[in-house]
Amino acid sequence: MAPSGPSDRPADDNPLIRAFFEKRENLLLFLAARTRSMSTAEDLVQDLYVKIATLEPDTDVRAPTALLYRMASNLMIDHVRSHQRSSRRSAEWRLDTHASLGGEDIVGEPAADEVVIAKERVRLLAEAVAELPPQMGRAFRLHKLEGQSQAATAQAMGVSTKMIEQHIAAAIKRLAERLRS
Repeated sequence: MAPSGPSDRPADDNPLIRAFFEKRENLLLFLAARTRSMSTAEDLVQDLYVKIATLEPDTDVRAPTALLYRMASNLMIDHVRSHQRSSRRSAEWRLDTHASLGGEDIVGEPAADEVVIAKERVRLLAEAVAELPPQMGRAFRLHKLEGQSQAATAQAMGVSTKMIEQHIAAAIKRLAERLRS
């Protein structure tokens, strides 16, 4: 952070640094008025101090105040350009990665509370499936969860397709009752 008070000033014969300390508050107000942000102005004044503190001390400056204001203006312009580039990059990224309709983002992910509710329902369903009678549970898992046809399920279990239909219908009825309660 740039020193701000007389006791903080380094003992330096550099006319640019002396002018900086004499005009610091004016520079701050100058930048704040143009950026409309006191915190941005503070950052820019600090950047200005770093810039002038790193200049060669034997640099001949005829109008230090004018140079300070020119440097402050240039820093502000650089800041604005950087901010604009960043905004453009963000907007382009947003267009590439987010779906929108009529200029409004369409959220592809469900709301957090919906995710929690869905996970709870899946947990309850898994418990309910685990509590089904063995043959009914196996028929339901093979056909509905693993995606096997009723014929393949019947063959795997060694029963008729009609029996698989009955097991699945009964399982769905029990699971629906369980999830409603």
